Amino acid sequence: QVQLVESGGGLVQAGASLRLSCAASVRTMSEYDLAWFRQAPGKEREIVTTINWTGANTYYVNSVKGRFTVSRDDAKKTLYLQMNSLKPEDTAVYYCAAGESWSGVLYSHRFPYWGQGTQVTVSS
Repeated sequence: QVQLVESGGGLVQAGASLRLSCAASVRTMSEYDLAWFRQAPGKEREIVTTINWTGANTYYVNSVKGRFTVSRDDAKKTLYLQMNSLKPEDTAVYYCAAGESWSGVLYSHRFPYWGQGTQVTVSS
């Protein structure tokens, strides 16, 4: 059973930075492709970024390119999202997600394992 727990959200002003963390209870972290999603009030959940099992390949939605950086520390079994130059439109609940690297989740975005989410609020 894979469990994911996010932390690091909060209320910040526009232009500030936050780093989200996602701790995974898995036997071997490197077996999983990982992702961050977000859902703003009244909007559908959207994918923010993905990182493959080696950490060598990443994807970012256009709206966060150059501002957000995804990384993973498999020894610590933790996924990170460094968010810089935050904007009010980044306000959302942020979720981490995981899927086995053989399952094609990087293409389907149908991740089977999810955290409970952490709120990020950016004031103008």
